[in-house]
Amino acid sequence: MINRIAVYCSASDGVPEVYNTAAYRLGQLLAQEGVEVVYGDGGIGLMKHLAEGVLAEGGTITGVIPRFMVEQGWNNPRSTQTIVTVSMHERKAAITRMVDAMVALPGGIGTMEELFECLTWKQLGLHGKPVVIVNTNGYFDPVIAALDKMVAEHFMQPVHRNRMFTVVNSPEEVLSAVYAAAEWGEHMRQQARTV
Repeated sequence: MINRIAVYCSASDGVPEVYNTAAYRLGQLLAQEGVEVVYGDGGIGLMKHLAEGVLAEGGTITGVIPRFMVEQGWNNPRSTQTIVTVSMHERKAAITRMVDAMVALPGGIGTMEELFECLTWKQLGLHGKPVVIVNTNGYFDPVIAALDKMVAEHFMQPVHRNRMFTVVNSPEEVLSAVYAAAEWGEHMRQQARTV
């Protein structure tokens, strides 16, 4: 049962509108299904649009944000609930513990870092939760190409590329991908070493 989903995404304004629209739509769809959204509590960019989509459908959105960002005024006062952490590391660990699945929307280095950390932890068997990448407008094409190159040149095993995450093109595909994700338990830790 999927009750909470983490969404990693940008807190940057000025990006092409197609990304904001997709973030808003994902928020709507998750709220309509009664799924609580957990995110970085940003008050601008895709984070803001994601939250607005959730709230427009009467859903629950929980922000997790380090204290220094709150002190800068970067939090979203419209979040249903805000959890303030001491550090970025604590923020990411808290989000991972709280949720049943993770979804990545387009973003910058912070979003990429969150995505790759959750994939690294999954590869190491530290969690077995579904991970879905929403490839809006082909945004993640270069990232996917890099992952394919990792496999081709033996930096990553094919099982990690084929079963550790799912790539979809639209918010409408996210929940189906979450529910269809391959089982991934602690036993997969044995696959972590690249041959």
